[in-house]
Amino acid sequence: MSTIVAPPVRKRRELPPLMTLSDTAAERLRKLYDAGENGKFLRISVNTKGCSGLAYDMSWADEPGPGDEIVKDKDLTVLVDRKASLFLIGTTMDYEVKALSAGFTFVNPNEKGRCGCGESFHV
Repeated sequence: MSTIVAPPVRKRRELPPLMTLSDTAAERLRKLYDAGENGKFLRISVNTKGCSGLAYDMSWADEPGPGDEIVKDKDLTVLVDRKASLFLIGTTMDYEVKALSAGFTFVNPNEKGRCGCGESFHV
C-alpha cells in the first residue's frame, strides 16, 4: 500500500504596502487638509507624460471613486488610482523643501530610470 504525500504548503510572501507617507509628507498633507482642503482627499495617479513615459499626478477628490485604492498611513487617507497601483507598490511619498522649490516627491522602488529633467520616469 502506498501513501500519498501532499506537497508542502508554500507560505505566500507578504506584499509591501501600496504606499506610505514620510513624516514630512504627512505633516505637509495635514496642513493642506486643515487649510483649505478639509473634507477632501488627495488622489495620486500616473499619467503618460514626458520623455520617459510616466509622470505622477496629484489632484483633489471630494470622495473615493470606484477606481480608487484607499491608503491609510499616519492617521491620513490618500487615494491611489487603481490603474496606477502596479506602478506604485512600495512607494514612499515624501515632501522636500529645497532652496528654490518645495513639493511632494516619490521614492519608488519600481522606477528603472528618470528623464534628465526629472519630470517623468519609466518602470
